[in-house]
Amino acid sequence: MKISLFQVDAFTDSLFSGNPAAVCLLSAWPNDEYLQKIAVENNLSETAFLVPQGNGYQIRWFTPGTEVELCGHATLASAHVLFNHLKHPHETIEFYSLHSGLLKVTQNNGWLTLDFPKDEIQPALPPDGLIHAIGKKPLEIWSGKTDYLLFFASQEEIEEMAPDFRELVKVEARGIIVTAPGYETDFVSRFFCPQVGIDEDPVTGSAHTTLTPFWAHRLNQLEFEALQLSKRGGFIKCKLMGQRVLISGKAVTFFSTTIDIGLKG
Repeated sequence: MKISLFQVDAFTDSLFSGNPAAVCLLSAWPNDEYLQKIAVENNLSETAFLVPQGNGYQIRWFTPGTEVELCGHATLASAHVLFNHLKHPHETIEFYSLHSGLLKVTQNNGWLTLDFPKDEIQPALPPDGLIHAIGKKPLEIWSGKTDYLLFFASQEEIEEMAPDFRELVKVEARGIIVTAPGYETDFVSRFFCPQVGIDEDPVTGSAHTTLTPFWAHRLNQLEFEALQLSKRGGFIKCKLMGQRVLISGKAVTFFSTTIDIGLKG
């Protein structure tokens, strides 16, 4: 089975920044074992796999450690590949996911906008070991479907944070979002997710389904500009639309190639 593979930097307009994702174009699904092995071989935070379905695509996402239910940057990267390399004829692409339903990506003036379900968040108590692993007590803790959100007072606290990942991996959550008001944007964040094999994700689209309703309530507004403060960094626009979150960014292709995993198909 020969597979077209692209590596794309998402949530950036320049190479070597944003969040790199692999995108694999398939004609049919191989065994999940091979999907996981390809993700391990790519050694990126996410590999997206696409299979055509009607006018859209089935989509699945794998880290080097496991399959995940939702990934923003790899979906953005997938849309970038389909629009720019496969010349998708429409302004919107529909992706069908196993766990997160129908996801849409729209292209407009160089921006790609994800249409994702809003996360339902609520105030929470800290799970065992969280505060010790993060190294600083937040002002507030909120929980969503898969992640905890920790609110801090300043961007400096987010920039200086140095979690103990050996302890953080023991916390029962997909990931930990830390956030604070930004100096030049509405808010900043970082995302730690050692439980799925990534200590810190460079830019996390899906985390903004949690961040957007949190900041909408706090700032009493619906549209935001945000920075994720990893070493690579990324810029995101987001908007709360009822039960959906619109997450916008740009993307650039790093390379494209073909791999052969030795299966018939």
